[in-house]
Amino acid sequence: MNKRIISIILLFIIWLTIPSNAFANDELNIQAKSALLMDYHTGEIIYEKNSHEKVPPASISKIMTLLLGMEALEAGKINLSDKVRISSHAAGMGGSQLWLEEGETQTVEDLFKSITIRSANDASVALAEHIAGSEEIFVKMMNEKAKSLGMKNTNFMNASGLPDENHFVSAYDVALMSAELLKHKQIHNWLTVYMDEILVGKKKDKVQSLVNTNRLIKEYEGTTGIKTGSTSEAGYCLAASAKRGNLQLIAIVMGSDTSKIRFNESMRLLDYGFANYDSITIGRKGDVLGKVNVHKGNTPYIEAVLEKDSYILLSKGKEGNISKEILLPEFLESPIEEGQEIGQMIVKIDGKEVDKIKLVSKTGVDKAGFKEMFKRTLKSFLINK
Repeated sequence: MNKRIISIILLFIIWLTIPSNAFANDELNIQAKSALLMDYHTGEIIYEKNSHEKVPPASISKIMTLLLGMEALEAGKINLSDKVRISSHAAGMGGSQLWLEEGETQTVEDLFKSITIRSANDASVALAEHIAGSEEIFVKMMNEKAKSLGMKNTNFMNASGLPDENHFVSAYDVALMSAELLKHKQIHNWLTVYMDEILVGKKKDKVQSLVNTNRLIKEYEGTTGIKTGSTSEAGYCLAASAKRGNLQLIAIVMGSDTSKIRFNESMRLLDYGFANYDSITIGRKGDVLGKVNVHKGNTPYIEAVLEKDSYILLSKGKEGNISKEILLPEFLESPIEEGQEIGQMIVKIDGKEVDKIKLVSKTGVDKAGFKEMFKRTLKSFLINK
């Protein structure tokens, strides 16, 4: 009898200590093969269902195509005004497309528009060929980037998402590449555009209307993107993002039975996140958090700044004791490069470490010349005399 009472008490204690969102997660009962809700700033997972299961992604694949496009654009490898000749391979794509003609030209900017708004397969392949020279080489780049982002359950076989048994992702991996894409400011010029149009054909005598496949941009407050996808193999998929105040969320729904379900389930995930969580700003990229003396440098000290923005995710109504610990050396030897790591900021809640951000040098420091060192030595001698 006593053992039974003790067992009941222990079960009750365990029930009390289970995080409240675990029950809400079960109650959500998301209608999809896999799903995930992630905080954009911290990468913390709020909800997941089969999030590491390999599934066909359809046009969700284009998130990686857009990401590599943004990186090529920012690196100066391509420009928005570049005129891209459409190959027979690009023009021959099936599925969602612009019906581009072999031999016509389109600007890189119009290709970006067509991929983000209309999810055009021919535009995706044309952009891939312009960046890498061929779709095959571009696909290698896609897989290399996936590996560098920690996408362990992903393999790309093409730049568009057309069905292939060896072409797959996981909901978690989609969230990782979505978060990476959202870091690029220029992509936001197109992600929330509802309608546009471009001229196609060798003579530019045909108008193609672009209507965004992501209806959340009109129906859900704060939507910032990202991408839809659907094939008979993949079902209906959506990578959605939305921002309200400091809190920015990424919701992934893979393999829903209908288009309506994927949008409804994405909104339910986002609603749950905004209702139950807050994002707290700890510091902004470039904030000066200390100074470090520099030995034999052309300046006596250097400022330490945050390498990136720092946020923490908190459940609403469960504020903890937030503290910051700044770790910097007493001095550094010159030379020092701009952006060089020189320390860390450790963020804790109730004494538990929740984040660690690099502190980097605000500017570069060269070694001081003989004259500068002589002046400092003389000044120090006179002051201490």
